[in-house]
Amino acid sequence: MKVLGIDPGYNIIGYGVVETEGCKVIDYGVITTPKTMSISTRLYTIYQATCELMDTFSPEQVAFEELFFNTNNTTAIPVAEARGVLIVACKQYTDKLFEYTPLQIKQALTGNGRAEKKQVQFMVKNILGLKAVPKPDDAADALAVALTHMQTNSLMSDNSI
Repeated sequence: MKVLGIDPGYNIIGYGVVETEGCKVIDYGVITTPKTMSISTRLYTIYQATCELMDTFSPEQVAFEELFFNTNNTTAIPVAEARGVLIVACKQYTDKLFEYTPLQIKQALTGNGRAEKKQVQFMVKNILGLKAVPKPDDAADALAVALTHMQTNSLMSDNSI
């Protein structure tokens, strides 16, 4: 089964596609929207790119990192709008949409819900047998979301969106 992990954003959206059989990476990367674009064009670009990912990889399930804003609340609304677009685009392809908090992701991959970002990235690299930590960080985060879903979904059915 293929799982698409998504790290929502507005400027940069990370994605990672993982095959659960053998726990291997199929692809990862980012969707970017230049600041010079209008908000409607940026949201439409995110929508189109997400549909293209769904068409290309046909994941059976999609896992999102839940939004968390600690200090930078100025981006909260645009990121929430982008997340809504991501969800709608994925919903057209599958009803199996899930979300995980940053704490759940850290706990699932490192055993410590307060782990540092570098610890999570190290685990992503090791679990997937990669030679290096995926770059940019948004792509590594998306792979972490997909891995969390693979490891916890069978135990936690209440994470569906």
